[in-house]
Amino acid sequence: MHRTIVVVDVEGFGDARRTLPHQVATRAGLYRVVADALGAAGVPWEDCYHEDRGDGVVVLVPPEYAKAPLVEVLPEVLARELRAHNDTSPAAQRTRLRVAVHAGEVVFDRHGVTSTAVTTAFRLLDAPQVKQALADSPGLIALVVSRWLFDEVVRHSAVLDPATFRPVRVRVKEVRDTAWTALPDSPYPADPAVLDQPSDPVTAGDTGGAIPRQLPGAPALFVGREEYLADLDRALTPLGDDPATATAVVISAIGGAGGIGKTWLALHWAHRHSHRFPDGQMFIDLRGFSPDDQPLHSSVAVRGFLDALGVDPSRLPTDLDAQAALYRSLVAGKRMLIVLDNAATADQVAPLLPGTPTCTVLVTGRRKLASLIDRHGARHVQMGLLSQQEARALLTERLGGERLDTEPGATDELIELCGCHPLALAIMVRHASTLPKVPLAEFGAELRDLGLDMLDDDDPSASLPAVLSWSLRHLTEQQQMVFALLGTAPGPDIDLPAAASLTGLPEARTRKALRVLEDCSLLDRHPHGRYRMHDLVRAYATTTAHDRLPEQERQAALERVVDFYLHTAHAADQLLDPNRPQIAFGPPAPGTSPQPLPDLPSALAWLDAHHSHLLAAQHTAATCHRHQAVWHLAWTLTNFHQRRGHRHDELTVWLAAVDVTAHLADPLTRALVHRFVGRAYAVVGRHEQAIGHLDQALSLARRHHEPTQQAHTHFTLARTWGQQGDYRRALEHAEDALTLVRTHGTPLGEADALNQMGWYAACLGHYDTAREHCQAALTLHRRHYNPVGEAATQDSLGYIAHHTGRHREAIHHYRQALTLRRTLGNTTQTTDTLDNLGHPHAALGQHQQARSAWQEALTLYRKQGRDTDARRVQQQLDDLDAATNHHHGATTDPPPPATPTGNNHR
Repeated sequence: MHRTIVVVDVEGFGDARRTLPHQVATRAGLYRVVADALGAAGVPWEDCYHEDRGDGVVVLVPPEYAKAPLVEVLPEVLARELRAHNDTSPAAQRTRLRVAVHAGEVVFDRHGVTSTAVTTAFRLLDAPQVKQALADSPGLIALVVSRWLFDEVVRHSAVLDPATFRPVRVRVKEVRDTAWTALPDSPYPADPAVLDQPSDPVTAGDTGGAIPRQLPGAPALFVGREEYLADLDRALTPLGDDPATATAVVISAIGGAGGIGKTWLALHWAHRHSHRFPDGQMFIDLRGFSPDDQPLHSSVAVRGFLDALGVDPSRLPTDLDAQAALYRSLVAGKRMLIVLDNAATADQVAPLLPGTPTCTVLVTGRRKLASLIDRHGARHVQMGLLSQQEARALLTERLGGERLDTEPGATDELIELCGCHPLALAIMVRHASTLPKVPLAEFGAELRDLGLDMLDDDDPSASLPAVLSWSLRHLTEQQQMVFALLGTAPGPDIDLPAAASLTGLPEARTRKALRVLEDCSLLDRHPHGRYRMHDLVRAYATTTAHDRLPEQERQAALERVVDFYLHTAHAADQLLDPNRPQIAFGPPAPGTSPQPLPDLPSALAWLDAHHSHLLAAQHTAATCHRHQAVWHLAWTLTNFHQRRGHRHDELTVWLAAVDVTAHLADPLTRALVHRFVGRAYAVVGRHEQAIGHLDQALSLARRHHEPTQQAHTHFTLARTWGQQGDYRRALEHAEDALTLVRTHGTPLGEADALNQMGWYAACLGHYDTAREHCQAALTLHRRHYNPVGEAATQDSLGYIAHHTGRHREAIHHYRQALTLRRTLGNTTQTTDTLDNLGHPHAALGQHQQARSAWQEALTLYRKQGRDTDARRVQQQLDDLDAATNHHHGATTDPPPPATPTGNNHR
């Protein structure tokens, strides 16, 4: 009896991870999807004969049902149903299928069914090429049809494109034939040329030529990386996906740090696209970065490829050039993939490059292989870290979602400590998977305590420190020194001027060393000339510095880089406030080259960019017992902190200065430190601590008969009491400050004191006295060109004018202050003035102008983390809207601000 024969087999059914319950569930899913797919093809399951084969099923379709739907519809529906099944099943029950379709006579006996046609169908299913096609495919189905079915059905189908099928020679047991395979849910590119190939049966004696299939297995832990896979698709796909249209061999070079996943990416891409290379895929590890002392020589690699291509050893030429020429001849015109893994140099790779555009080459290595890019047109793909989502997916794949969900915090910490580094995560997965009862939090704690030691192993290929160490072999001694010192540098990254001072090298040599480290993927270059290491690479660099560099050399480097930041910041501070009293810092350490800053915008831009480095430099100075540098850095940052609103950082740097006061011999320096830490406490609202430190500062200044210090401390005490709303006591301190500066101070000190007295007089409602003091202050600030003090005084005059009903005059003063503060880059006080400016506008019924000023102030307060001020301004806006809606007058003024904005920071 004639029947259409459909045989379905589950890939990897006997895998050890499929327990018996998993196998039972897999079989149930298999029967369901096969029955549904047959139904979609118009063949009821109950009309068919079917036999169970353990890991598959054979179905005999009666002759009254058409054959075409069994190749046109059934495979597509199978793929769709399988995808739905897999999406709702655990990993051990997910299924991929090989499907064979044939037709012929069958015989039924009391044992079942038999015939040559049935046997042939099973042989098609077991053909190695069909198994490999499914293994290499990202899809779920590999379809193989007999030569007869292809010629009689597929070639004439109005639904299928025969050019998406590929011929395969089947040599299984007694069967010698040509079948045709397709990937329904991940089809081969249409290639009409394959249809011209003869489909005659292969004779028993026809063994054909050697087709190398050298790709190692696809990586088990591969997740995500879609961005880089897409980059490779673009780089390695000729125009129109047709090698015949290409004019040169297509080459892509994957670069990245050790352990970042270059080989995994290459193999995953290669397996996904192996169908594009029917003439073979060759792979070799060039050992550029490995435990071996030397990379693999090109001659050894070429000889390995010639062996894989079946060249008789007696035919091999003796010299490398001749061997490379023979290799190019053998692969010429063939559609082959050549994977050159772990390359050290472009010279190592060059002899292994084919000469015709039908071949594709994929190179991995830690270097950028510049001449490969320049001379051979290689497309470079630089790999980075896993994303947070990819890192979590990797952990989920091996440890299971349930374990991660049980410890979400520990999972996040593990990802953070590994810095999303693939090898580091793989090592931690190994630890956790072999000890499933140990909580993930314990592994995180060990990694946090041990650092790189936790990621070490006797097997060098499973040790992150060992993998990183292989990159240093290709560096000169000086380049290794630069690498090690970069690990110790303060701050999250570094630029060229700072690196030159750190290393003590001229900028040109430093730039060359940085470029080499970047080329070796030990250093990443970011915009604006910033260089950054991954945290784990930096930890290895720090370890290298302690292991290989003498302590004296390390300390000298840290002294130079701290002085670079200190003296550059000092120059910036002088541009921010040229009238500020100078402090003698002494010359920087030999080999230090502070960065020149030409003007105020450059100074502010440099301080903005290097703020975190300056904080880290102060910490480094404290660690190295450079006590003077600790308080000097605090001093240089005060102006900047006030202008940018870094209130908590200001407190931090002055608390660090307080910690070293015992080592400061000058009592007036100690008084200054206590005064500034008191001021910083006051700014963040911790008034009790502020008064304590200010009293110490005043006591020291009096004891040592230093009137200038006393005056400055009275200034700060006035501000602090004003912040608490005690304007009378604040005014008393302001009067004390004025008395002292008129006798022992400067005109600008007198101007600051007059503005402060005017401010607190205004807060007490003495507006005429307040205006008189502030006008006198304004005259002095203008006479001595002090825009900082002028802005503060204009702000005070605006407040006085507004509270005496002179709202247009108030707007004029506030706008003068606002212009000056914007020019000075003082975002903190700009925000305060915008807040103040809204009130006289509101009083005049100019609601749109008031709203505009307050909206901008609200945005800036939120950015600066000044939540109390932000809530107050939001209430002002709400009141303004209510007043506008009800046609009422101006909003109610808030209580007076605690202090004059923009006073003394000397």
